[in-house]
Amino acid sequence: MNQMTLQQAIAPLNLRSCLISTRGELTFEHYRDDRTASEIAKINSCTKSVLSSLICMAMDQGLLPAPSSSVAEFFPQLRRDPDTRKQEMTLEHLLTLSAGFRWSEFGGLNSFPKMTRSPDWVEYVLEQPLADAPGIRMEYNSGLSQLLSAILVQASGMTTARFAEQYLFGPLGIEEYQWEADPQGIHTGGFGLKLRPADLLKFGQLYLQQGRWEGAQLVSRERLARSVTTAMHAEAPRRGGYGWHWWTDSYLLAASDGKPPAAIPFYYARGYAGQFIYVLPEPQTVVVLTQDNKRGKNNPPADVFSEHIAPLFVNPNWL
Repeated sequence: MNQMTLQQAIAPLNLRSCLISTRGELTFEHYRDDRTASEIAKINSCTKSVLSSLICMAMDQGLLPAPSSSVAEFFPQLRRDPDTRKQEMTLEHLLTLSAGFRWSEFGGLNSFPKMTRSPDWVEYVLEQPLADAPGIRMEYNSGLSQLLSAILVQASGMTTARFAEQYLFGPLGIEEYQWEADPQGIHTGGFGLKLRPADLLKFGQLYLQQGRWEGAQLVSRERLARSVTTAMHAEAPRRGGYGWHWWTDSYLLAASDGKPPAAIPFYYARGYAGQFIYVLPEPQTVVVLTQDNKRGKNNPPADVFSEHIAPLFVNPNWL
């Protein structure tokens, strides 16, 4: 497969964008139209991975304590909660979505919409009962991302967006963005950020380069590596694992020439309606996909990465 056949394969999918960078060079670029390249758009839960980078930076700078530190250091009301297990919550439990709250993002408890309709999102999250002791299992919970954003505000003395401008967006040359905030003015940790596709590619490239950008180490190599390493198994029906607000997985290559099948590990940011940033340490590739197709359970969006892009890596010289 080559660039032309890839272009033909994705043409019917109505993607907003598909960008591929290999070894630091843009090797494939597709936009739905001329406007898409320059306009910012919602990245939905990919916001979580951006927040993860900011938390790592704050830890590197000594603004935040170790990942094993108690969340109650930032929210003392947890020490007064009748369920004393809440005092066991750590920063890492928030990052790995394993804090133990009884929460279903959509459907069931419908926790996420209820949070966004509440007058104080942070208090809403903290007041939820526990279903498990912290650290037992992953439960997808954008409320935990909101707690992390609030913690970053406490630790840094600036808004989450201002911290991002100073330590991430500025160095990467990201000049235009929009970021929603809760009623207390805390920027949304789990969603609500708008960026251009090319800026998502820069963010992925920063991670591929192990936190280094134009000679500066924006995120320490050690902290970055820990953040994208599987910490929890993903909850069904999702596959793979979860690190610090990053998903982890691998693509299985078919056996050939008598060799056993091999797997290409990768990690990725994922947002509702088809927003993705894939980082593949080998073969030194970043893939950005953006869409705006809101399809139901009976008509799920195509898995563009596994169906059309990952097979390209069978042939490392496809470009």
